[in-house]
Amino acid sequence: MKDIADLRKSYERAELEEALAADDPLPQFETWLQEAIDAGVPEPNAMTLATVGADGRPSTRIVLIKGVDARGLVWYTNYDSRKGQELAAHPVAALQFHWVAMERVVRVEGTVEKVSDEESDAYFQSRPLDSRLGAWASPQSQVIASRAVLVANAAKAAARHGLHPPRPPHWGGYRLKPERWEFWQGRVSRLHDRLRYRLVDGRWLRERLAP
Repeated sequence: MKDIADLRKSYERAELEEALAADDPLPQFETWLQEAIDAGVPEPNAMTLATVGADGRPSTRIVLIKGVDARGLVWYTNYDSRKGQELAAHPVAALQFHWVAMERVVRVEGTVEKVSDEESDAYFQSRPLDSRLGAWASPQSQVIASRAVLVANAAKAAARHGLHPPRPPHWGGYRLKPERWEFWQGRVSRLHDRLRYRLVDGRWLRERLAP
């Protein structure tokens, strides 16, 4: 294996000057997300979700953003999962998008709340049938004996609900309401561009951070 200490990359694709950045973070994020989609970045909607448990220990996992607007960023999951339990204990979180090919990172921090039942129902019904049955089949984050448990649970869910499984009561959406955003653009010589937006008295304050 190559010595990982010797791995190097020069970031030279783009820049992020104040004159090029939006005054508010949401249009800036939407622009970057669309550019990642247009560039064919794999899983451009994948984001790292960081939460903190009742024991004060942080944990991370990858989830998929399924909605964004002025209210915040939305993803869906099992409420009984580890992340669900941690959000119940501490309803705050951090998100991070890393678009490697674009040499860009977006970080978001804020409070978290569940989306409405109507929103969760609408999204659940838009999912493929296998995914809807999977939500019934998986006791997410719990120890199971083998994969056969999942297969058996999925078969039971299919037999019970057929082609129209309802949304499980333990499954739904969360919305992170941003209080801070940071946009990172890789630059040459490690002199990266970092613009942070902080919510102050209901307005966004934009600041440049040292890399």
